[in-house]
Amino acid sequence: MDEKRLVVALFGLLVTVVVGLLAYQFIAPLTVSVFLYYSTRRFHKSLRRLRLPARVRAVVVMASLALPLLLLVSYAVVLLVLEARQFVEQYELVSVAATHVDWLGQFESIPDLTVQGLYEAYQSGQLSPLVEFLGDHATLLTSVVSNFFLNLFVTVIVTYYLLLDGRRIREWLLRFDDGAIIREYLEAVDEELEAVLFGNLLNVLAISLIAIAAFSGYNALVPAVAEVPYPALAGALTGIASLIPVVGMKIVYLPLTAITALPVVLGSDSSLLVYVLTFLGVAVIVVDTIPDLLLRPLLSGENTHVGLLMLAYTLGPVVLGFYGLFFAPILLVVGLTFANTALPRLLGADDPDGLHPDQLRLDDFR
Repeated sequence: MDEKRLVVALFGLLVTVVVGLLAYQFIAPLTVSVFLYYSTRRFHKSLRRLRLPARVRAVVVMASLALPLLLLVSYAVVLLVLEARQFVEQYELVSVAATHVDWLGQFESIPDLTVQGLYEAYQSGQLSPLVEFLGDHATLLTSVVSNFFLNLFVTVIVTYYLLLDGRRIREWLLRFDDGAIIREYLEAVDEELEAVLFGNLLNVLAISLIAIAAFSGYNALVPAVAEVPYPALAGALTGIASLIPVVGMKIVYLPLTAITALPVVLGSDSSLLVYVLTFLGVAVIVVDTIPDLLLRPLLSGENTHVGLLMLAYTLGPVVLGFYGLFFAPILLVVGLTFANTALPRLLGADDPDGLHPDQLRLDDFR
């Protein structure tokens, strides 16, 4: 009997190692999937009131995420291309860049960004240098594009089935119970991950609305030359950037301040820079500082310390790369919940409920 159990255990260990190695190859999309699952699970549950089937609810949740993001990205790309084309033509940057990149010298002018304009430019041979450049780097471009869509496919599929079968996975994990310690720990992790990650989603939405209102209000009160370009788009991007505490929103509003100041600097009336400085003050105080002090503590989960969570969001991408932005807070919640629930009982602490969440604070790490 013991030999059979040993064989089964070795086989299970082998399967676990193989699955783990395969999962590691896709750790970025899998981490994003878990992040999206816990961020949207409350919304998925709330749709039960409409008595929709589970599959329909999962599709609605995925569409509510994908459609606004797709529209936002498409809108941003179109505006970026149009503004870049106007900027390049206004300051004749093609002739300047041609001194460093030979094939750019074959462009007499930038073609119209329409189907007819691009077709005429292709017929006239104006796009030949660009076609040759893309052909020379076709392998690299194909690899980048295929990897992007593969990771996107994995993220969509895993998130969909987590929304669909998350309860079954939870019930399966709770079967591995040892004196209620495992059950207590897994339930606590599940609840805290939902609280933390759903709170982050609410924080993004709140920051986006605040930024849009602040930028639009600023534009309504200042001269046209000092207005912020595309305040709605800038506000939405500011909200998304707020996922990274401390430095996140600055990635948006500092370049936006420079773009707003550019027409004023190039103009003759330098006194209008006061408006630009006012915008910077509004962005720093109204959009960045006040919401970070008031909203983030309210939306950062029930037990996870806000300071540690900010460090996880900040240091995660530095240590692990892009997916660290999502993996680090998940790992933090898993670790702190273990320290608050399972660890005291495993060590034979007198209190069966473990440490109170408020006991685990930054002072304990000094």
